[in-house]
Amino acid sequence: MKEAASFSLNVNGTVSDIEADGATPLLYILRNDLCLNGPKYGCGLGECGACAVLVDGRPVRSCTVPLKAIGDRKVTTLEGLGKPGHLHIVQRAFIEEAAAQCGYCLNGMIIAIVGLLEAKAEPDESDIRAALRHHLCRCGTHMEILAAARRAVAYAKAEKPAGSGTEDRIEVSP
Repeated sequence: MKEAASFSLNVNGTVSDIEADGATPLLYILRNDLCLNGPKYGCGLGECGACAVLVDGRPVRSCTVPLKAIGDRKVTTLEGLGKPGHLHIVQRAFIEEAAAQCGYCLNGMIIAIVGLLEAKAEPDESDIRAALRHHLCRCGTHMEILAAARRAVAYAKAEKPAGSGTEDRIEVSP
């Protein structure tokens, strides 16, 4: 018989107290206890990416992460990225490129691109493909998903604050 323990879980900026066995997959807690349905149960083995969430800004497969491994890290699900009327740039790009068919894989695809943009300011095509390579789309919308990822990268570049690059450096002559 498994023993329940108390955990404080920071998800989408809200701390929730959870009573569960520490070995319970994070995905089960997100869906069953916190009623967050962005992360999907796909394979249960961390292979398909449907269950992806961000943990401290890094994409992870929540079906393979035990609750006890989260500690005080911040978890962000699809629901925590944006709000109606103010979507995250990646969510907006996926909508504008019509990158959904059945939509089952979209959670993982969006989380992967958000994580990529968190890790790399100006990812290129090979970075995009590497970020998405372990995410399965059974409907075949790969071209639209890639177009959405490219659009999100373009949005991120456009939102980059002035003065964050080398263009504002002043060289002083001796």
